[in-house]
Amino acid sequence: MERKREVEDPNFRGYLLPNNALTISIIAIFTALNFVVTYWIQIPIPATGGYINIGDTAVMFAALLFGPIIGGVAGGVGPMMADIFSPYIIYAPATLIIKGIEGFMIGLISNPRDCVGRISYRDILAVITGGILIPLGYFIYEAFILGLGIAIALVEMPGNFFQFITAAVFSIVLITASRKNIIDGLPQVFNKIFIPFESEE
Repeated sequence: MERKREVEDPNFRGYLLPNNALTISIIAIFTALNFVVTYWIQIPIPATGGYINIGDTAVMFAALLFGPIIGGVAGGVGPMMADIFSPYIIYAPATLIIKGIEGFMIGLISNPRDCVGRISYRDILAVITGGILIPLGYFIYEAFILGLGIAIALVEMPGNFFQFITAAVFSIVLITASRKNIIDGLPQVFNKIFIPFESEE
């Protein structure tokens, strides 16, 4: 029965595409959360015209909880909107791509639809792999797209690494404390987000 559902319902590796009101609502909620958390604390970097923020904790948490589709969309659009509504609008295109890919990769690697415990080694690998895009992505954007040069782009690298590591630690703590309880407690929600592995048998 669930095999038939997987064939009939549009999905990406078992994660249902956002074609129902619940999934779209969750994307909207976590896009807003990503916006607020990114916009809330902004530490300017005068040399590059960029800033350090704590928004990646929300990007990673959404991806670890809901997977690549919601993680990628909410992770890219929310922080991009924070750039647009702040003095850092020049970073909006980079943020959409970098953090969208970050959320997608973390959700794909961690694969929460196959997680039966509170945390797995995939979660650690996911936040490291996806999170490294923060310093590397913005370095490339500043040095080569904005044309600031390598020396100036390097100024922001330590702050971006700090942002990445801090977000990785906090997101792992949050997901360890909450993911199993949330998924087990709201099966009617997650049945509209992904197809559980045990249901495919």
